[in-house]
Amino acid sequence: MTANPDTDIIKEIRTLLWGNCPKEDVFNRWAQGFQFSLDEPTALVQIEGGPCAVIAPVQAFIIKDLLLDGPPNGWKHITVEKQDRLLVKAATEIICRASDSRDPRYSIVYIEDDNPEDNENLPNSHQVSNDTEEQPQINSDYFHSRLRTFTTGDLDEVEQYMAQRIDTLKEPFGVLLLLYTVVCTKGIQGMHCEMSDPTEPAIDSIYGYGCQSLINLMLTGRAVSHVWDHEQDVGGLKLRGIDKQNTVGFLALLEHLRYCEVGGFLKCPSHPVWVLGSETHLTVVFSNDRRLVSPETPAEQARRVFKKFDPEGSNFIPAELLQDVLAELGLVTDSEYVEIMRKKLDNENLGIILLAIFMDEFFPEETRTCPDTFTLYHYNGLERSNPDNRIQYHSGDAVLLECTVKCILDSNPMLTVLQTKWPSIEVQWESGRTPSLN
Repeated sequence: MTANPDTDIIKEIRTLLWGNCPKEDVFNRWAQGFQFSLDEPTALVQIEGGPCAVIAPVQAFIIKDLLLDGPPNGWKHITVEKQDRLLVKAATEIICRASDSRDPRYSIVYIEDDNPEDNENLPNSHQVSNDTEEQPQINSDYFHSRLRTFTTGDLDEVEQYMAQRIDTLKEPFGVLLLLYTVVCTKGIQGMHCEMSDPTEPAIDSIYGYGCQSLINLMLTGRAVSHVWDHEQDVGGLKLRGIDKQNTVGFLALLEHLRYCEVGGFLKCPSHPVWVLGSETHLTVVFSNDRRLVSPETPAEQARRVFKKFDPEGSNFIPAELLQDVLAELGLVTDSEYVEIMRKKLDNENLGIILLAIFMDEFFPEETRTCPDTFTLYHYNGLERSNPDNRIQYHSGDAVLLECTVKCILDSNPMLTVLQTKWPSIEVQWESGRTPSLN
């Protein structure tokens, strides 16, 4: 473990996240610790708008680990020790994903101990309230002046440090300290290389929302600005997306307006947990039905690979790319065979190959692996967005209808975002009211 008193990296992180001058009201909305709900002991509380870019991904990883232990109806009686272990494990996993896998180095950002009289400048360490008048104001300059870092190559040492100093995650700067640690572990150069525009603050200076690069960093370890698979060529620009299947997923409300495209690596994660993105907030939906994340079928892989060569989303590729698609799918690529197939798939000699014709030829039958019915649970960390201001998981009975025509209702954003993943889904929520995405 190597301590680093140098504040240059802290200044760079501060500029990357907040710009030249953080607004104190926005900064204060982020200055909260990780606290669990009294009504749902595995659900994190979000006091103000903004830090959901960190809190929702941590919640998603907590739920991922919980699902391995048993069904959600058994989560009501969790000890504080269990809460601590879940929080530490989620934080450690997120930090690990941000490191360079070829040479793992983990840079922990922590607060230098105060003199006793300085403690008067700190807010109540375990206060959870929506009453902003009761929240002490924190000077960002003072906060940043106390930050220090140390670096280690041992992930076990990171987890041990987190476990021993769990209170630092629960106290008012816990969310920020985890965020700074993840960014510091990624490295400023790594952030700049992956973000589309690193000159724009990662945290909105007016509303305090985290940008997509920040969300992606917390979910995947990559600070890319897009959520499609691989990279896409847009007007000659190579725009990078997600490079492999993720542990937890992401769905975006704005995808139905074609403002963004969520690729299969996030829509089809390895665990049935998805962060949901509305225009202003992040929540989480999950299920304990693992059939929702069954291994990718050959046909699903073929569609994903085909779309990699179809960055415009036109559902066709130039005929000359057929050999490349076949090669990536591990199919026959002998030149004579490829030429025969090219003529068969493009029998009108238009110079293109349609996705539907390609699938009919190479993957004519596809067995449906997704269940027709399953239970979904939804989490929203804002008290004001929950009935009676009680943060709890809300369950619903989901059914995939035979009809594949989507019915998009602007009045039901929850259904709209779920239909980007399951086009024919309908959900009957147990409470009788649809949970809020905001």
